[in-house]
Amino acid sequence: MKAYIVETALIRKNIETIREKAGSAPVWAVVKGDGYGLGTENMARVCRESGLSRFAVTEPREAAVLRQTASQEEKILMLRPTTDREELEQLLRLGVICTVASQQDAVVLAGVARELGVRAKAHLKIDPGMGRYGFTPDETDKILACRCYLEDMEICGIYTHFPCAFCSKKRTKKQAELLKKVADAVVTAGFDPGEVHCCNSAALMRLPELAMGGVRVGSALLGRLACRSPLERVGYCQASIGELRTLQKGATCGYGSAWKARKPTQIAVIPVGWYHGYTTEYGHDVFRIRDCLRQIAGGLKGILIRKKLTVEVAGQRCRVLGHVGMLHTVIDVTGKGLKEGDLAMLEINPLRVRGLEVKFV
Repeated sequence: MKAYIVETALIRKNIETIREKAGSAPVWAVVKGDGYGLGTENMARVCRESGLSRFAVTEPREAAVLRQTASQEEKILMLRPTTDREELEQLLRLGVICTVASQQDAVVLAGVARELGVRAKAHLKIDPGMGRYGFTPDETDKILACRCYLEDMEICGIYTHFPCAFCSKKRTKKQAELLKKVADAVVTAGFDPGEVHCCNSAALMRLPELAMGGVRVGSALLGRLACRSPLERVGYCQASIGELRTLQKGATCGYGSAWKARKPTQIAVIPVGWYHGYTTEYGHDVFRIRDCLRQIAGGLKGILIRKKLTVEVAGQRCRVLGHVGMLHTVIDVTGKGLKEGDLAMLEINPLRVRGLEVKFV
């Protein structure tokens, strides 16, 4: 047996915390990346059961899944702007709110809406530092030019996305002020921008006062933020021990024979490895000096404190031996009194999960 277990009670608990932090601000449940790896439909169902009725996606297929199980009144926001006519036609037929991040986006969206005989709904995207998608804060003239397309396109929101909410409150507050200034300038020009929203998961947890007219949370639903929070981590891999055996003194284990037995050791083999997402990491794709130094420091810390990777089996912590394989992990179970079939719990980020059945319990 091996599966990725999702405790719905913990998701509901996280949603309660999120709503408390958001106050009166509406909560958009972000279910991009196929519901952060757990399934768009499954995540949406739990969110709806907890009273959420606004969703955000990045792919038309995610919006289609949501519409199959929701009323037409339920709001769905497409976070990724697109000028692909086929995508826009699908989104408009599904009644999805599109993102307009440039004048070209507005031109194409309005044109497709006119051809379909509908009036598109859209949120304007402002970019004060993320560097992807959006009008810059000094492009008020281009934003106001979108008024030319209001016959075919209703602007019902304006928002931004914070790149540093998990690490810099100062920078995040400054970016929120830039969004407010843009929204105020639009209002002053006689153009209603609709709902103003900026908080992602990290911003809501660290700076709830920035909730404004709505918050968008994704990783917060799963309690997996890159900053401290009161949220509960959701999801773990559960797999049964497939083999028990004893390795004699001097025997080695795993690729590269990275581990060598100093004494007779009972080991257990778990049929889960890096292919399934175990021990795979993010964060090694930036090579600024400070990032490289941070990685080096983390490695040295691991050497100095001899940090050990462990797995929980039947309530007991068991050390991982040698390298984690593609499809298997070996652990030391000496003196633990375990047997084949006992269940092991392994920590895996749901976005890294592959080749495992996802079970909501």
